[in-house]
Amino acid sequence: MPNMVTPGSWIKPFPQGIYVEPGDFWIDPSAPVDRALVTHGHADHARSGHKAVMATSGTLAIMAVRYGEAGVTQVADYGTQQRVGDVDVRFVPAGHVLGSAQIVLEHQGERVVVSGDYKRRPDPTCAPFEPVPCDIFVTEATFGLPVFRHPDTVDEIAKALATLADNPDRCVLIGAYALGKAQRVIMELRAAGHDAPIYLHGAMQKLCDLYREFGCDLGDLRPVTAQNKADLRGAIILCPPSALNDRWARALPDPVTAMASGWMRIRQRARQRNVELPLILSDHADWDELTQTIRQVDPGEVWITHGREDALLRWCALHQRRARALDLVGREDEDD
Repeated sequence: MPNMVTPGSWIKPFPQGIYVEPGDFWIDPSAPVDRALVTHGHADHARSGHKAVMATSGTLAIMAVRYGEAGVTQVADYGTQQRVGDVDVRFVPAGHVLGSAQIVLEHQGERVVVSGDYKRRPDPTCAPFEPVPCDIFVTEATFGLPVFRHPDTVDEIAKALATLADNPDRCVLIGAYALGKAQRVIMELRAAGHDAPIYLHGAMQKLCDLYREFGCDLGDLRPVTAQNKADLRGAIILCPPSALNDRWARALPDPVTAMASGWMRIRQRARQRNVELPLILSDHADWDELTQTIRQVDPGEVWITHGREDALLRWCALHQRRARALDLVGREDEDD
C-alpha cells in the first residue's frame, strides 16, 4: 500500500464521531446526522434520529427494537463492497455482538479500518472477528492495560454451574448486559450441558427473541414474573446489572449474586456491586488480544479510542508503531 504524506487526511475524528469527508458520512456518531454508518447496536455507537443508516441486518434489527423505525436504512452484508460517495466501503465481522462489524474504507489507494468494539474469543452468538490488513487501524482500548487478561470462558461458566450445584436451595442471579452478553452467557451455559430452564428479567426478553430470529438456539427461557418463588430454587436467572441489588432481586430465593463482565477482574468493582460470584466474561478484547490484533493487521498507524489509551500508545511506541489517541465522547463500558 502506498506511503501517503498525510495518512488518513480524508477522515476527520471529532468528539461526536468520525467523519469521512469524500463519502460525506459519519461512523457511529453520537448525535443525529444525515448519513451514519453504524458498527453495532450498543447505545454508545448506535443512536436514533439519523436520516439514513447503513449497517448489517443484525444491527438494523437491534436498532429497530431499541429505537423503533429509523429513516432510510441500507443493509451492509458482510464482505460486500459498496460505493458511498468517493469511498469504497465494506463491513466485516467484529466478533463483538450480533451484527457487529468493522467498517473497511478505501479511498485513493489507502485503506482505513474502523473496528468499533471487538473481541477475539469464540462466541456462538455472532460471526468471529476478521483481521483486515490496513494503513490505519482505529481500535478500541476498553481493556487496554496489561492487567486485563481474560480467563478461559469455559472455566468461568463452570464456576457458575459449580456454584449452582453447591447451593440447591438458592438461585444464581447473573447480571449481564441485555444486548450480547446475556445471550452469550445463555449459549455458553447450553454448551456446558445446562439444559434446564433459564429465567429472565423482563428487560432481557425482546433481545433474546431477536437473537432467536437470527438463529441462536437459546433453549428454554422463561420469565421470572410467571414463576413461584419455590420454582426458582436451584435455577439460573439473568437480569440487567442495574437490577442485581434492587427490590426485584430481593424477592428471589436467596440469590447468589453474580456478574458477567470483564470488569470483574477488578475486585473493588465486584465489592462495589455486592457481587458474590464474579464471572470474568467480556465482549471486548483483552490486552494480549489488542496487541495481537495490531500485529496481525500491521497498520502504518494506529488510532486509539474508547478506554485506556495511554498504555496502548506506549506499547505502540515501544514497537515502533505510529499511534494517536482520539477523543470521542459518549463511549461507555456497557458493564462489560
